[in-house]
Amino acid sequence: MKKVFLIFVLSFFLNLIWENLHSLLYINYLGGKISELILVHATLGDAIIITLLCLPFIYLPNQKQKSWLIIPLGVLIAISVEIYALRTGMWAYNEFMPIIPLLKIGLTPTIQLGLLGYLTYWLVEKKT
Repeated sequence: MKKVFLIFVLSFFLNLIWENLHSLLYINYLGGKISELILVHATLGDAIIITLLCLPFIYLPNQKQKSWLIIPLGVLIAISVEIYALRTGMWAYNEFMPIIPLLKIGLTPTIQLGLLGYLTYWLVEKKT
């Protein structure tokens, strides 16, 4: 249970930094200004997703060597979220957001869950 808590806390702080940095690449959220409260809310969701992504690699010993799967699984989840959010007008990118051509979604949100998920898992495994 300690690892799960550490993964949640570390991923929360890493994602809070990420959300604040890449929020500059968005025009709005639900048609309004992107506030710190919105970023904290998004960060909480990111931390929950990453924690859930890491659970099999913590509790199933035969899966530990496959922890690299956090990266593609995180990217797939992020792609789904981005496509849904853009189609429903939940948020919009500004001209500085790097776009993945075929998917027409932002690069930074697409790599966020996979990259920070794996980094969080790796750091917690290394320290515990």
